[in-house]
Amino acid sequence: MTNELGQKLAGNIPGWSERSTPLDQTNDHIIQRGDRSVPSRIRLHKMKDGALLVVGRDMQDLSEIGSLIARAVVIGGLTAILLAILATLVFRRQLERRIWAIRHTTQEIEAGNLGRRIVLSGTPDEFERLSADINRMLDRIQHLMEGVRHVSNTIAHNLRTPLGLIRGHLEEALRGVPDQRKLENAGHFAIGAIDDLIVVLEKLLQIAEAESGARRQPFEPVLLRTVVTDLLELYDAAAEALGITLIVDIEGEPTLPGDKDLLAGILANLIDNALKYAGSPAEVRIQVRETAQAVSIVVQDNGPGIAVHERAKVLQRFYRLSSNRPGSGLGLSIVSAFTQLHDGALFIEDAHPGLKVRIELPKPFSLTL
Repeated sequence: MTNELGQKLAGNIPGWSERSTPLDQTNDHIIQRGDRSVPSRIRLHKMKDGALLVVGRDMQDLSEIGSLIARAVVIGGLTAILLAILATLVFRRQLERRIWAIRHTTQEIEAGNLGRRIVLSGTPDEFERLSADINRMLDRIQHLMEGVRHVSNTIAHNLRTPLGLIRGHLEEALRGVPDQRKLENAGHFAIGAIDDLIVVLEKLLQIAEAESGARRQPFEPVLLRTVVTDLLELYDAAAEALGITLIVDIEGEPTLPGDKDLLAGILANLIDNALKYAGSPAEVRIQVRETAQAVSIVVQDNGPGIAVHERAKVLQRFYRLSSNRPGSGLGLSIVSAFTQLHDGALFIEDAHPGLKVRIELPKPFSLTL
């Protein structure tokens, strides 16, 4: 506060000499405080006795705070940009490392190493799920490739013998003076052997088609009682000639969505194997049961059965328990392939005595309501 002459009466400034400063308004001025000049924001008010009241605020602190904030914003922005660049580089490095692992695996597989797999890190992210999916795909491809290689080797081995026999018979018939009877016998033998080879090749094509997941026709509801009845008419005479009794046990009217021809093929091969290996006299029981979730098909005989160590082998192509019995060794391979096509499971069990082959075929949810 100053008097009317501008002399200090009270306060922390020496006085006020600016007569041109408007009253009762906020103004910015440079004020001398001690030995330094500071920016200030002031307001003047004229008292009734002529004294002048000067109220102000030192703006130096606010200016310093503003500068500090500006510097902090600049430094913070630069730091954020640097951190973003660093995080991007780290993320890119990790991304490239994960992608390189996949590329490296595919390159090794392309080079012929079908057993190579992507190493999983255990991190639950999209790359981990993608790697797991690729590994499952590679497992499936390797399984199919090994199956193709096995089939190719087995076909070459199994076709060599019958083709050699055909060639031998034809050479024998043509050796020396041509004989009409020898030529006819050799021709009939060659035709029969070639027909057998055609049957084998057709069965292999059926297995390949089923294992690839291809369907000849869309699945439709199949009444299994009708399928079993038709097969009994086909095998009844052959079973009677072998002294084998066929027993059918079907509860209700079990129905399953599937391919009728393929389901008939499953039962036909199981019945054919039972008639072939059960011996005489024997009983072959065909049982069909239906639950809310699945249909169970069982073909059981009281013959010698199959040893435990051979049960997995009989599902392999061309594997035969005895070379003295007719057949190609493809029956149970066809059963396994057709069962997998219907998303089912095949079980080979003891019947005490004899053998029990059980097939569980699931039913879709829409048919279990």
